[in-house]
Amino acid sequence: MKHVDRSVLQRVIAVMNGKGGVGKTSITANLAGLYAAAGYRVLVLDCDPQGNLGVDLGYLGEGRSDQGAELLRAITEGAAPVPLTGVRENLDVLPGGDLLNDLAAELARTGRGGSDSAGLALAASLAQVAEDYDLIFIDSPPGGDVLQRLILTASKWVIVPTRSDDASRIGLRDVARRYLEARTDNPGLALLGVVLFGVNISATRITGQAREALARDLNGVVPVLDSTVRYVEAAATDARNRGQLLHELERSVAAQPRWYELRRNSEGKKATALAASAGSLAGDYQSLAKEVLQLIVTAETELADELAEQLQGTKS
Repeated sequence: MKHVDRSVLQRVIAVMNGKGGVGKTSITANLAGLYAAAGYRVLVLDCDPQGNLGVDLGYLGEGRSDQGAELLRAITEGAAPVPLTGVRENLDVLPGGDLLNDLAAELARTGRGGSDSAGLALAASLAQVAEDYDLIFIDSPPGGDVLQRLILTASKWVIVPTRSDDASRIGLRDVARRYLEARTDNPGLALLGVVLFGVNISATRITGQAREALARDLNGVVPVLDSTVRYVEAAATDARNRGQLLHELERSVAAQPRWYELRRNSEGKKATALAASAGSLAGDYQSLAKEVLQLIVTAETELADELAEQLQGTKS
């Protein structure tokens, strides 16, 4: 089996659920953007053939996506990926797209489809550039055995977004199955936590019930994060239409004229105000970003302490 230096992959974070529409792309884009804005060097991989990350980050509308060509090349050739730069300051991206549908066939064509090293192809590729970044996020597709195996084998942490309804929570079972399979090749893989997405903040009873149900689903082994992301359609729609992240839209809202200052343009159309709810949704992502980073730092500190104790034990 091909050796991969996992010491450089300790901050690779997969955002994954076996069901679509539970906030994977929104969480990936907004967390990555917030960390980049804070000065961290961030790489994001869009491993979804739908390529929707490009909508959230705005590069799809600018015609800058390669539809997954570079990501496909890097995985199938075992080469260092060359990301799209300048998406944001400190933020680089490997775009996704429909070319990723050819991944299984390309691995088979190159003779790697059935080999033990095939599952390590993404890990081996990422390891060549990982030291250039402080954090690496992977937006995962809801399906696709090959892609999900590659992602989990390359990652250190997994964040699982889910909605509160029973149907959305079914996707957790699929993640759990794939997670256990991936630990054969990647024993250091760990579940960072589950994030409730699209919740009604005012419905505290329903949210509480969803937390209890998730705890039962997970047997209390995986934490349900304190941070949640509320359902605010107007702000989410404005952000995607403008190719902005929520903290960026929040600034745009603050800078726009007051409702009574809006004027009609030369064609008689009145300017449309941006959603004032952007601030509350941006706050949710900021709280989540803080909690996720704190969990990672705490885990790293505990691991360092354990290693120090082991080293001390060998000396005594």
